[in-house]
Amino acid sequence: MKKVNVGIVGTGIYLPKGRMSAREISEATKGTWSEQAIIDKLGIREKVVPENTTSDGTQEMGALAALDALKNTGIDPLSIDVILSVTEEWKEYPLTTSALYIQDRIGALNAWGIDVQNRCCTTVSAMKMAKDMLVADDEIHVVMVVGGYRNGDFIDFTDKDMSMMYNLGAGGGAIILKKNYNKNLLLGSHMIGDGSLSRTAAVQIGGLCNPITPENLNESKKSLRLLDPVKMKDRLNLVSMPNWIKCIDESLRKSKLTRKDIGYLDILHIKRSGHEAMLEELGLNEDQSIYLDDYGHIGQIDQILSLHLALESGQVKDGTVVCMLAAGIGYVWAANIIRWGEQ
Repeated sequence: MKKVNVGIVGTGIYLPKGRMSAREISEATKGTWSEQAIIDKLGIREKVVPENTTSDGTQEMGALAALDALKNTGIDPLSIDVILSVTEEWKEYPLTTSALYIQDRIGALNAWGIDVQNRCCTTVSAMKMAKDMLVADDEIHVVMVVGGYRNGDFIDFTDKDMSMMYNLGAGGGAIILKKNYNKNLLLGSHMIGDGSLSRTAAVQIGGLCNPITPENLNESKKSLRLLDPVKMKDRLNLVSMPNWIKCIDESLRKSKLTRKDIGYLDILHIKRSGHEAMLEELGLNEDQSIYLDDYGHIGQIDQILSLHLALESGQVKDGTVVCMLAAGIGYVWAANIIRWGEQ
């Protein structure tokens, strides 16, 4: 019996037209961070921000990225069997299903859909889910992983603890996977979770524990916070890099590859020193990754955006082994390995 493979047909991206520069971020911190420090340390020259609510809502941005993916790949929307939405919980209307909004917007009438959430790991996690579905179910042939992100709306730039999230931006991304595509194969994946950090960061106001009231209404709009900054930072300093490395090495092992095979690091936006340290750890040079300092951190869209840009620039081509790397609050670390080109 022929072994099933799963390949990436292509990607789509939607980016709002709004931008916030390092200088504007500095001004928003009221001088706590200088413009140069934001560029040099946080690694942000500018970031993508939403311009309006209508077209730049998370569900609509996902739909626009999905339409771009259909245009780029020539895939018939009627051939899509499943939509896995990675759209954030911050969306146009709470308690609506983003996957089904996108299904309707793109005319994927034969698809069923479900929303999945793993914070900034969601795309990498959903791609593994998509592959597992495609391998396990004879009736699933095409899966779209798609979503939008704009958690930057909740950032209070005067909160010094939140500097690690000053980079949060906005945008949408889509990636289409197909059974027995015989190229651009998604190989091994590995994830690690640490639930001890599950409530160290959150939107503090607006849930059951701390509902919105007339008194806290304005505060609630900027209440994405570190609820336990000491615990979170101490724990991350201890385990984050080892967990990332384990995800990389385990996903490579499952792919029957080694670190020396990696040709492109598809990594989320993190502070500049962390990005450089990861490249050094893996023996890669700057040209083997794209540092998203002109985009910021668009959550789980980063991996789709980085791959999309690398395909355009030629940094990913036939034969390139891509390592997708992500981390999400909660806390989760994840890696996917992709071998680009014909198999």
